[in-house]
Amino acid sequence: MIWSVIIGIVAGFLAGILIRGKGFGCLVNLLIGIVGSVLGRTIFGLLRIPATDGNKVVLLAMSTVGAIVLLLIVSLFKRK
Repeated sequence: MIWSVIIGIVAGFLAGILIRGKGFGCLVNLLIGIVGSVLGRTIFGLLRIPATDGNKVVLLAMSTVGAIVLLLIVSLFKRK
């Protein structure tokens, strides 16, 4: 559980840096990372890329990809 929170925070932070240029804050990074983790697992599952639950690097990569996709989807609907 603690690793999931840590991976969520890091994934949200990385996605924030890659998309926005800076993070969103610890709580928002965590939320983006958790939703991104679910989205990343779904995307990787649809692509039939196996996810190993024991490998934290793979989980971080999946969560980060999912968080980036989430932020890109949100940016499509966000008013400028």
